[in-house]
Amino acid sequence: MNFLSAGIAAGLAALAASYGNGHVISKTIESMARQPEMSGQLRSTMFIGVGLIEAVPILAMVVAFLLVFK
Repeated sequence: MNFLSAGIAAGLAALAASYGNGHVISKTIESMARQPEMSGQLRSTMFIGVGLIEAVPILAMVVAFLLVFK
């Protein structure tokens, strides 16, 4: 049962992170198309946001390992 819960936790976290990254990147590209002069600032803000979103699956993997090796 621990292996199943660990797999579900890691899979859902990866799915949610990819969904969030898709929205962040699409909205950033949309904003760059509307205001090209702000593209540098938008790009750096996007990279910070994507980095924070990517922290979620990493934490989920930690939780999954804790569940498996309990």
